[in-house]
Amino acid sequence: MSYIPPDRQTLDAILDTVNFNKDGLITAMAQNAEAPHDILMLAWMNREALGETLRTGRVCYYSRSRGKLWRKGESSGQTQNLVSARLDCDQDAVLLLVEQKGVACHTGRRSCFYQEVTSQGLRSIMAPEILPEQLYNSTD
Repeated sequence: MSYIPPDRQTLDAILDTVNFNKDGLITAMAQNAEAPHDILMLAWMNREALGETLRTGRVCYYSRSRGKLWRKGESSGQTQNLVSARLDCDQDAVLLLVEQKGVACHTGRRSCFYQEVTSQGLRSIMAPEILPEQLYNSTD
């Protein structure tokens, strides 16, 4: 599957329909485009990040903690390439179907959703595939 970006006029028209929240953000869910269709992560996008993603096909988020654009994989090499983007009915959330290179989670797991709620508490259902130190040369 190959993503084909819209032309500039169409892209601007799409972005104008998005209902960004009071902070100028939209919830973005990344899902593996191919089976298994795991939800990989949840993040945020502002207009600039969503526009860059739709224009380039390389997923870009907005980091609330750093207050700037975060191009997935820029420091770890674990990139996401867009296959398809879908807005929900209220146009206040976006589902990104992606080709994930490597792991999606900063903990070194394939998905950020690795903790299952059980009657005894949280249980990890997925081991790291790579240590965070190897991803980022740190222990964060």
